Order: sequence, then C-alpha cells, then structure tokens
Amino acid sequence: MSDAHTPLRLAVFVSGSGRTLENLLEKIAAGSLNAEVVLVVSSREDVRGTAIARQAGLPTVVLNPRQSSATLVSEQAFAACRERQVDLVVLGGYLHLLEVPNDFAGRVVNIHPSLLPAFGGKGYHGMAVHRAVLARGCTVSGCTVHLVDEIYDNGRVLAQEAVKVVAGDTPDTLAARVFAAECRLLPAAIQAIALGQHGPLPLGSCG
Repeated sequence: MSDAHTPLRLAVFVSGSGRTLENLLEKIAAGSLNAEVVLVVSSREDVRGTAIARQAGLPTVVLNPRQSSATLVSEQAFAACRERQVDLVVLGGYLHLLEVPNDFAGRVVNIHPSLLPAFGGKGYHGMAVHRAVLARGCTVSGCTVHLVDEIYDNGRVLAQEAVKVVAGDTPDTLAARVFAAECRLLPAAIQAIALGQHGPLPLGSCG
C-alpha cells in the first residue's frame, strides 16, 4: 500500500458505461484524489467503459465471464493486477462475481447504489435497485462503499451516504441523485484508504 505521498495504484473493473471510472479520473486530474489508475479490467469489449479506458491510454484487459469460468477470469484479472503492482481494486459497475485471492483480501472495494445490507445481493444492481427501493416505499436510499468477498454485496461496509427519496421520484430521478452521491463517496473512501485509515471510515451518513 502506498504512503500518504505516493499515489495509490488502482485497478478499476467495469462492465458498462464507465461513469465511475470517468469520475475517478476527473478527481485524480483535479488533485482531490491521491491515486492513479494503472489498469482497467472490463467484462466486455463493446462498452463505453472500455472505450474510456483506451482513450485515456490506460492498460486495459478484457475478460468476458460469459466465455470462461469465474475462477479463470478471476485468476487472469488478479494476475494482471499483480503485474501492474496494484494497491487497490475498485469495482466500478462491475457486474460479475469475483474470487478474491488471499493476497488481495481487504484490497478490493465496490460501490453499491443502496444502503447495504438493504437491497443488496445477486440481481440487485443498476436500475433494479432503485425500482425496488421505490416499490418498497422507502423514504431514504443512498450508496455504500464496501469490501468485496465471494458473496455479492456482503463485505464489510467502509462508508455510506444517505439520499432522500422525494415525492414523485422515478427510478431515473432517484438513480441520478444516488449516482451524484457515489461520485462523492467513492473518491473520499479511496482517499481515506490512501491515507492509511483502517476500520469503518467516518465518511458520509447512514440513515
């Protein structure tokens, strides 16, 4: 892990639009996140996230879990992380289960668009989460940064930010406000990790 002055070396895993990758690159360029993206792993070639990575000149590996086993994809992905001397793996809209090897335990984080443990687990991603929140009649939603293990959305929570559900919300309007919170929370959590903070991080609010 880097010290307070050396940029944290990140691998960002994507499966779709790459908006989280884009946000992290913007925060790094603005000087508000002491990190550098040294690797992008994508589960698809034909997505915007892969295009963003290539346009930014980032080393990019495409590993399609639909064409291989989760075990093999995980082995190849983390082998690439070792080769690039990655400090922290960030799942930014990555939709597939990973098998995290022992040397990366506690070094893989995910951003999820709800206040876990609510609306987490297999099938709860993207708009499905926001539709479920509204269908349940919740008055508060939000986002969570958590450690990744081999169960969907199960790892220890590091940080959360609450987002109010307002009258007339649609899945699209709620998703937009939750994503704005994600754009604040994830870089702040990564910055805290870069500074060597341990345990539950005092970021955002829950409830």
